[in-house]
Amino acid sequence: MEGRGEGGSDALSAPRGTAAWGGRPAAPLRHVSRPDVAAFCPLQRWRRGGAGLRPRGRRRARTADGAGRRGAMVARGLRALRGALRGAAGSGGRRLSTRPARVPAADYQDAIRTLNTLQTNASYLEQVKRERGDPRAQLEAMRGFLERSGLQVEDLDRLNIIHVTGTKGKGSACAFTERILRGYGLRTGFYSSPHLVQVRERIRINGQPLSKELFSKYFWLVYRRLRGTKDESQANMPAYFRFLTIMAFHVFLQEKVDLAVVEVGIGGAFDCTNIIRAPVVCGVSSLGIDHTSILGDTVEKIAWQKGGIFKPGVPAFTVPQPEQPLEVLRDRARECGCPLYLCPELDAFEAGTQVLELGLAGSHQRSNAALALQLSRTWLQRRGYEAGTDVLQDVLPGAELSAQRSVPLAPTFCPSDAMIQGLRDTEWPGRTQVLPHGPVTWYIDGAHTTSSIQACVRWFRQAALNEDKPQDGSEVRVLLFNATGDRDTAALLKLLLPCHFDYAVFCPNFTEVSVAANSDQQNFNVTLENALTRCVENQKTWTRLMEEKGGPWLPAPLEVGGLLQPDPLRGALLLVPPAERPLNSTSLVFPCISHALQWITQGRDPHLPLPASKVGAHPHPVATSGAVLLQEAAAIRVLVTGSLHLVGGVLKLLDPTLSQ
Repeated sequence: MEGRGEGGSDALSAPRGTAAWGGRPAAPLRHVSRPDVAAFCPLQRWRRGGAGLRPRGRRRARTADGAGRRGAMVARGLRALRGALRGAAGSGGRRLSTRPARVPAADYQDAIRTLNTLQTNASYLEQVKRERGDPRAQLEAMRGFLERSGLQVEDLDRLNIIHVTGTKGKGSACAFTERILRGYGLRTGFYSSPHLVQVRERIRINGQPLSKELFSKYFWLVYRRLRGTKDESQANMPAYFRFLTIMAFHVFLQEKVDLAVVEVGIGGAFDCTNIIRAPVVCGVSSLGIDHTSILGDTVEKIAWQKGGIFKPGVPAFTVPQPEQPLEVLRDRARECGCPLYLCPELDAFEAGTQVLELGLAGSHQRSNAALALQLSRTWLQRRGYEAGTDVLQDVLPGAELSAQRSVPLAPTFCPSDAMIQGLRDTEWPGRTQVLPHGPVTWYIDGAHTTSSIQACVRWFRQAALNEDKPQDGSEVRVLLFNATGDRDTAALLKLLLPCHFDYAVFCPNFTEVSVAANSDQQNFNVTLENALTRCVENQKTWTRLMEEKGGPWLPAPLEVGGLLQPDPLRGALLLVPPAERPLNSTSLVFPCISHALQWITQGRDPHLPLPASKVGAHPHPVATSGAVLLQEAAAIRVLVTGSLHLVGGVLKLLDPTLSQ
């Protein structure tokens, strides 16, 4: 759904019918008849307490060649998995429905379920594609929704907004900025996306997610106003992200915040947050390639979109960028009379022996912190607060600059005690986060672009090196990965090879098999087939990359189709390719995050509850041998990356307090 993705689009669907366990294209899922479970489970173990699946007679796939048979088998395997998941999801084999339900009541969970009935992310992105040639159409539509909710665009001027865009690091830069200004005794609002565990994380007051009571109050206030003003001439309802943006403005105004830090959803020029007409200051974090179907396929096109948040006379700051996108930002600033400045490196603020300590790990966070210093200081100056004596000099659009620098460098200054403490105390879950849980250490980072994955790899390798090595040397490294949308998964996985993982585990962003009680993380846009097909594609890509690297793989291709193997002891499901010989592989696919974590930890994480049933080994050689190594290893180091939604699901299970 809209806003549920990394920067607003992780819910994009994977291509249909394009994956096969054996590495060959599958037949389109829509053309496959009801599967024959027995054809995929020679062990005939599908009875599950009377409510599960029952094997029937074997049916031959009517295909013209071996590739067609394998494709049909894959498709039937996915359909079999759906049936198995339905059996595990509840009594009577209750189906996993992706249809939104209308709920009349007005409590928090009803608010979330009703929110989920709004347009899905893919629908919204298609709408953006249609309207991007006419930005006024998008922004006018957003203004119309805002007015129907009871606000005027002019009302937003009272929020003293800091508006921040970028490809990577914009959320971290916002978190640093908000924490610094909160240290001055200011009442802060913070709007960000996506959320990790609960939707109310997106709207924060003084650093804390909106309470369930306040979320419900403001949700129904805005929702009923919009529903009550519908007529034939009005658009239906704002999409998911647009609705939450409008709701955030209502919250910040009625809760009387002193300022609001607003993170752009996608791009900038056509983003629905860009109805903000008079921010106090704007910021641009590091630029890169992402959301190419919306923003363009070059960093220059993306820079043009990001520069769309610049406003006349409003200071803007950017971290160091490559020369060409920086020139695009400069030109965008000149066009609208926006004074644009380049942030000095954080080193310039560390006078003498003073080293600024950051609450967020990773060397890439230093540029985000430098941007936050400039944003917070400029906000304080423009609002009359004491923040040093150096004042920015306005740069006229036609001013001459040196040939070496197309954008003037912002002045350095001595950070105040509140700034130093704010940088140190910043917390932003799911970004370069380390959770030591006994013998299992989790390294969690929601990186999902090539540049952010590169930064993640540098951070993980450094963090893992700093950990004490087991005396017997028995350390196992595991990658838990998922990627969605139009991202180049092969490029992301290739960047992860230097981490030397012993196992790679792939799963969809579903926390549990059943999503009935997990409305905060429901995604109506992604089907089970698409999600699992994407995971199998990712596994296949990893296998190919390991083969090219010279990994221990079988020399001959396997003449196999797809098989779903249920574990009767623990109720977990594992997608594996069947083979007459044991497959010497180091990658596995699970249907949900919970089952993946149970296999990775083997009951050794004291914070992760054991399943109700007895924990047993999976019947497949890869899972069985891997379980032995994980059970005996002195240290297990797990990197979770590729998707902020995957990160959110993992955190939900590892830290149940996040759901309270």
